[in-house]
Amino acid sequence: MSCSSRAAMLQAALLFRESTTSRTAVGRRLFDKLSSSYRPCRRCISTSSPPRRREDGRDGGSHQLVNNPFARDFGKYDKVKLGNVTTVERKIPDHIQKPDYWKTGHPNLQLGARTIEIKKPESIDKMRNACLLARKVLNAAVKQVKPGMTTEDIDDFVFNYTIQQGAYPSPLNYRNFPKSVCTSVNNVACHGIPDDRKLVDGDVINIDVMVYIDGFHGDCSTTVGVGNVDEMGLKLLEAAKACLDYGVMVCAPGVPFQRIGQTIEDVAEEKGFTVVPCFTGHGIGHQIHAAPDIYHIDYPYPGKMEVGMTFTVEPVLTQGMENIVVLEDGWTAVTLDGARTAQFEHTILITDYGAEILTLPEND
Repeated sequence: MSCSSRAAMLQAALLFRESTTSRTAVGRRLFDKLSSSYRPCRRCISTSSPPRRREDGRDGGSHQLVNNPFARDFGKYDKVKLGNVTTVERKIPDHIQKPDYWKTGHPNLQLGARTIEIKKPESIDKMRNACLLARKVLNAAVKQVKPGMTTEDIDDFVFNYTIQQGAYPSPLNYRNFPKSVCTSVNNVACHGIPDDRKLVDGDVINIDVMVYIDGFHGDCSTTVGVGNVDEMGLKLLEAAKACLDYGVMVCAPGVPFQRIGQTIEDVAEEKGFTVVPCFTGHGIGHQIHAAPDIYHIDYPYPGKMEVGMTFTVEPVLTQGMENIVVLEDGWTAVTLDGARTAQFEHTILITDYGAEILTLPEND
């Protein structure tokens, strides 16, 4: 079988974006078998996206690799073997305000609106409150992380703590997502579903918290190490945090949205890592995902920032190639080459003077 045919087989077998079935042992074995046997020839090893040409004429981040990506050394860690997802009936108290999708799993059709909302002072105050609460929940969840606990333990904590604060955990049943928080470990790049796998010493885990209160969503995430993380893993975390910080620093009225991705991609390249391009930031407020789209690569997304806009910046960095596979649960996104990833996220507000980070940690 030719290299291109094997690649096509892998993609056809693994991309289950439209599937509504839950993850299964058969599906996990299929992924393990195909990814371990997929060995592209050297001339076919490239990223899944075409080369991006920057305005200054430089190559914008399409990394042509000359070695087999599956044979690369990404450090000392265990590639995640997905566990079982336990079905738990979550009862939401009557006094908690709920988003429109909480029963059906389907958000309002206004989700597709492409007009960027300019928020008024009253809405901004509610956004601040939602974002501060999201950070409070995230900080509390991070303190629970230790070897031996499961990501479902984190989910239980986030659900209970969010409800105690009088808010709704936004991920719960959003497009049928089954849990209250996303937990992405090691080579899970994004949207990891909490399960019964126990965290082990040396893992890196991203915890992505979103809460809904008083009609608005607040969103933030961080990646932390579990126990003793190797040097390569620590460098990955440091680089991912730097990409977020520099990406936010360029935000101000009149600045093109494209500048965020240009900056992040430059920082990632300088530090020796790759931005995963298929995950973007997004406008946020009454809706979880709204305009604008915030690309973390040098992509010509149109428009400029204006005072009153709120959106997330949330780059995902990987040690290896940018290729991502979405598993049959429809959510879990893993790196095709097994490399670790890290992500940090803030929700920001564009002000007259630049950008206000609405999800700053309490000690910053």
